[in-house]
Amino acid sequence: MAAFDVGGFLERFANRAEAVKERGIPPLEGEARRTFMASAQQDFTDYSLVSEAAWAIEDDALVLRIPLESGG
Repeated sequence: MAAFDVGGFLERFANRAEAVKERGIPPLEGEARRTFMASAQQDFTDYSLVSEAAWAIEDDALVLRIPLESGG
């Protein structure tokens, strides 16, 4: 198996978060627009959390630590 680049992995998630923030909203109306916007917000949150995670290798596993409360 090729070496896993954790820094590159986290950077890709940061790039995805930025792409979600920068992308436009397609011409949707009503419920479809609300659904799209809610999905985009969730994507941004997910990608941001992963990209900012503290990480470690423990027992040959990548462990991401994501605080669930602010100030954590």
